[in-house]
Amino acid sequence: MIKSDYLIIGSGIAGLSLALKASENGNVALITKRKLFDSATGKAQGGIACVTDKSDSFEQHISDTLTAGAGLCNVEMVEKMVKEGPARIAEIIKLGVKFSKKDYSDSEFELGLEGGHSKRRILHAGDMTGNEIERVLIENINKHRNITVYEEHTAVDLVVDGNKLCRGAYVLQNEKNEVETFEAKVTVLACGGAGRAYLYTSNPEIATGDGIAMAYRAGADISNMEFVQFHPTCLYNPEAKTFLISEAVRGEGGILRLKNNEAFMQKYHPSKELAPRDIVARAIDNELKTSGDKFVYLDITSKSRDFLVKRFPNIYAKCLEYGMDISKDMIPVIPAAHFFCGGVRVDEFGRTTVKNLYAIGETACSGVHGANRLASNSLLEGIVYAHRVFEDSKTLLSGNYPEVSAENFYVNRSLSKDSTVFVQDWEEIRRLAWNYIGISRSDERLEKAEKRINILKDEIDGHFRNSPLTVDRIEVRNIIAVAEMVARSAMLRKESRGLHYNTDYPFTLPEAKDTIIKANNK
Repeated sequence: MIKSDYLIIGSGIAGLSLALKASENGNVALITKRKLFDSATGKAQGGIACVTDKSDSFEQHISDTLTAGAGLCNVEMVEKMVKEGPARIAEIIKLGVKFSKKDYSDSEFELGLEGGHSKRRILHAGDMTGNEIERVLIENINKHRNITVYEEHTAVDLVVDGNKLCRGAYVLQNEKNEVETFEAKVTVLACGGAGRAYLYTSNPEIATGDGIAMAYRAGADISNMEFVQFHPTCLYNPEAKTFLISEAVRGEGGILRLKNNEAFMQKYHPSKELAPRDIVARAIDNELKTSGDKFVYLDITSKSRDFLVKRFPNIYAKCLEYGMDISKDMIPVIPAAHFFCGGVRVDEFGRTTVKNLYAIGETACSGVHGANRLASNSLLEGIVYAHRVFEDSKTLLSGNYPEVSAENFYVNRSLSKDSTVFVQDWEEIRRLAWNYIGISRSDERLEKAEKRINILKDEIDGHFRNSPLTVDRIEVRNIIAVAEMVARSAMLRKESRGLHYNTDYPFTLPEAKDTIIKANNK
């Protein structure tokens, strides 16, 4: 048994920044499924939204966020995130994060523009912003004696007692295939999202909804899982796994075109390529279904090579690897599952409905994103809520809890290499999710999804109970839970709003309500 004051599960911007702060008050066990750097944060290209320019204002950023959220944002939470953002940005700059500056100034940031924003307010580090933030946070993590990092450790389930109090988690040591019990006074889910539940995704391989699924099984409230954001422009290439073409490319003048070179976004929204992501993704999806094509093009050839190499060095280099000079060639793109606006329901301090359990980042549903996340607000939410959890959790550090029994369901399982059934289930779930609970939905599709998900869930649960524990088995169990949550939530929403579009209910109801579900057996 491993004891700590804090158990933080996940190593993105939310988990790492919380670990640094929590280490001031107690010892921290930080577990991550792969290596510290493996997170969605590290892949983030565009940047982090924050009011820094004199021509901008909190009111404008709040307004843009609420507009994108399609009436479902928690206004109070949005105001807190936006207004507390500059202080949190100042903290990571002090830690060493270097955002891009204007050529002629050492003090003025080069601010990007992305869809849904009325002002340039995106702080970025070239087109590798998340990479820079992760690098700096990890450098600082490695300096702290109070933080013990457990790489290649996969959380299996939360330890929750009869009083609905979380006392830690059961965790698999990936390489040894042994389960350990991590006991903590404060447990924090910072596991990221669940894009790997879909056939096409911009997310890294670790994004299998582990935190949301564990909280669901533990009886926590889950909110708004029907709102899955599909990024409009993921590179379409059989050899390019999950490579995102940043929204900032469209912010700098990129135009979406069909194979015949025709621009089409003017048919869907007056802001054309800078329309909110859900509109752009649905527009591309509609054009592909109409034409039968597999992709559309993103054209940024109006910009010079020098500009593109400076502004988008990573995208330029990656496309060049696949034989495309984006100053001359258009980029083939397809929508891909990108961000979950829903998740574990939390209050203003990141508290879930399970005692002593917090959730932050994409794992959580704080209400700031509503029915559609405004571009580059996710990294901001991560650092703002990490600070809020830090402040609130101090009161939980006094006192001792009864020890968790070392005897648990996961101990003493032998290793098995036979994962054929799980590979088959994995592929079926992802294709089912893409076809039936993807960008466009209908009652018929949702009913089919629910029936098949229930069958698959029973099969997977049976295999899980009676098979040796592996990372693959844990992940498949989690993505079927995610698919179940999305389907259940989508069936409850009898309207189209933001990222949720149902062809049987193309209208938006006058009153916006959150969708809240629990596991069926809780």
